[in-house]
Parts: sequence; structure tokens; C-alpha cells
Amino acid sequence: MRKNIVALQFILLTSLLFSQDYVIKFATLAPEGSTWINIMKEYDAAVRKESGGKLGFRIYAGGVAGDEKDVMRKIRLGQFNSAGITGTGIGEITKTARVLDTPFLFKNSAEVDQILTQFDGEFTNEFVNGGFVLLGWAEVGSVYIISKTPVTKISDLHSIKMWEWEGDPVADATFKAIGINPIQLSITDVVTSLQTGLITGAYASPLAIVSLQWNTATSNLMDYPLTNASGAVVISKRDFDKIPADLQQILLKHGKSFMRKLTELSRKDNIKSLEVMRKTKMTFNKPDVNEVKSYEEIGKKARRALIGKLYSEDLLNRVEKALADFRAKSK
Repeated sequence: MRKNIVALQFILLTSLLFSQDYVIKFATLAPEGSTWINIMKEYDAAVRKESGGKLGFRIYAGGVAGDEKDVMRKIRLGQFNSAGITGTGIGEITKTARVLDTPFLFKNSAEVDQILTQFDGEFTNEFVNGGFVLLGWAEVGSVYIISKTPVTKISDLHSIKMWEWEGDPVADATFKAIGINPIQLSITDVVTSLQTGLITGAYASPLAIVSLQWNTATSNLMDYPLTNASGAVVISKRDFDKIPADLQQILLKHGKSFMRKLTELSRKDNIKSLEVMRKTKMTFNKPDVNEVKSYEEIGKKARRALIGKLYSEDLLNRVEKALADFRAKSK
């Protein structure tokens, strides 16, 4: 009898302790061993330590939960709580923030940091309105066009069978402004499609290009970024609100810190990946000054085309003005 009582007490105590834990099921396309996952593990360790083990992540890496649209749907169904996402996933929460991914908007990382700082409160509210809490921005980085034949001029792109991430309105507006009709495919189909010739061009950050081995199926890179791809770590507001206030603050504090660390490391990873591509004999083709001006005009055209579809004219005007002011001060 005494053994049964002790066993029952142990079960009740264990159940009580377990009920005090808040496990955040986190999903991302980033593979195990990547900088994204390594930083998420550091984030998890810091949160667990400060919360006394009451709060932590359970990480599902490498797309095991599906692509970003799948993950966002599963979060809304309650199967997951949190995600690391790029622009595609961000667009499932707030279309407005996709202004950050529009073509030829930023010239360097300092400009990206300035706009994110200046508009952080506004974008944070947009995430909340979309049912999510922003734990931190996690930049994917500059996006480059890679192809089987050289591309510098806009006319060169007209002969490329360009891939487009299906369902991405920003990419769609960009390529329409350029004057080409891309082939929409899932990101998982790109490397085989490059190998078979179904497509002859694609675009991604240098780290993604190397990690996904797209560089093995192409030989040229346009040495002028198409855009800067944003990323973020988010949690469902529904699930965030179930966490006690003190634990929420721990989650937010470390989220901001570790996502900044992730952004800085991602920028270094992208530089290293460009070097890897140079060493593997990929040819870097740099547009001349006149072509750069043409691409900038394409960017303006594409950004204007998305007014009313993703964001307001007022927001775009304010972002562009903030950039112009920052550039003037930098000079």
C-alpha cells in the first residue's frame, strides 16, 4: 500500500512539474547544422536557463513540417506554435511587410538595418494584427540571379527560362516589370529542374544557392543583387498569450538578441558562400553603370505595381523617403 501511495505521489508531482513547462513547437526549412538551427538552439538554451526549465523550444528542422505555407497553416490549426520564415511565410501573416523584399530597394546592409529600426514598431503591429508575435528579424540576405548563360543586361534575362517561387507576388511583379514569364515551381524542385533544363535561371541568397547545390547546375551569377530577402522568427499570438507574462518577456528579450546574432552570422555566411562559388569556377557578371540604372527603374516599376496589393502607397513613399534621407546623411 505504501509503495502505491509513493508511486501515486511521484506521478502527481511529475504531472504538476510537467504542466508548468511551456513547449514551443518550432518549424523551419533551415536544415540541421545550419546557422539558423545552431542559433535557435542557443536561443532555446538561454530561454530554458532563465526560465528555470519552464519554457523551451522543440525544433523541427529541414522542412519536415512542410514548406512555409504548410507550416503557417499548421500553426493556425494548432499543430505547431512557432516558425522561422522568409518573405513567403511573412506574407502569410502580413502582406505589408513584403515591402522589405521588393526589388532593388536596398543598396547595402546598413540601409536594411536603418529601415528595420525605423519601422519596427509599425511592422510589429502588423504581425500582431495577423495573429502572430514577432520574436525577431532574421535576415536571409542579398538575393542573386544565377543562370546557365551570362546575365548583365535586361535583354539577357529575356532568353532565360527563369524559375519563380510559386505564389510569390513580389517575384511575380519583379519579373513582369522585367518583361519575362517565369516558370512557377516549389523551391524543392529547382535543382532537378535546372539539371533537366526545364529552367535555366533561379535566384536565392548565396548561402541558399550553395546549401541547395544550385551552383552545381549553373555557371553564372549576376553580380548585382536582385533584392534583400527578409526573414523572421514568429510565434502564434494565441500560443504566446498562454505563456505567463514573465516568461513572455524572457522569450522576447532573447529573441531580439539571438536573431540579431543570426542576422550578422548570415551576412558572413553569404560572403563565404560567394567565395565558394568563385572557387568552383562560377562566372560573376557585373552590370555596367547604365544597366544598374535600368535595374533601378525596374525596381521602382515593380514596387509601384504592388501598391494596393501588398502595401499602401503611403507606406512605400515613407520607406523610400527614409532611405533617401539615410543615403543623404551617409554621404
